[in-house]
Amino acid sequence: MRIALFVTCLNDALFPQAGIATVTLLERLGHTVAFPAAQSCCGQMHANTGYAAPARQLERLTEAAFAGHDVIVSPSGSCVAHLRAHTGLPAYELSELLVDVLGVTDVGATFPHRVTYHPTCHGLRALRLGDRPATLLRAVKGLELIDLPEPEQCCGFGGTFALKNAAVSGAMLADKCANAAATGAEYLAAADNSCLAHIGGGLSRRPGAPKPIHYAEILAATGAPS
Repeated sequence: MRIALFVTCLNDALFPQAGIATVTLLERLGHTVAFPAAQSCCGQMHANTGYAAPARQLERLTEAAFAGHDVIVSPSGSCVAHLRAHTGLPAYELSELLVDVLGVTDVGATFPHRVTYHPTCHGLRALRLGDRPATLLRAVKGLELIDLPEPEQCCGFGGTFALKNAAVSGAMLADKCANAAATGAEYLAAADNSCLAHIGGGLSRRPGAPKPIHYAEILAATGAPS
């Protein structure tokens, strides 16, 4: 199986550790992961903002960059949802690849911390990831998974929604951060760094609140982080 990593532009620019963790994890499980150098933005942001023509151009470039690969994996539920809706690429969010394609639920990770999980909107509603990420996290040695109150509620990011509707977005963020803080968890995990960046900004203003972390980083961990 020829697995290719679609790291996404956001992760590449701001959160490369999510892509590194994805590759580290898959290589530990015995797989080879390619990184097509021609990859760029998938066009999601453009499409969501109404720029259909530029979005289509980026979608075609993405299809060309990943042509010939059996499976494409990405640590971004929102970008995978966009690729599925607008391209013919065999794209999978990380938990889908692990559970559905590779048949793995215990990846041999160790992360001795209290963790709560936020199911992002694209993962929850577009991809219908269901319990896959939580199943993987429950199998991590030393990890205590704590339920997040009102997990289905949006964090308020929504891409450009947070810019165009700042007041509403801020109110939604406040609710999400209050629920996260109420868990007493050390970390808040999710499958999209865009949402984690938004939530993390709110949590950073709450002393003792959970730290944001992409769940791929937890699955790639083999011991206590520094």
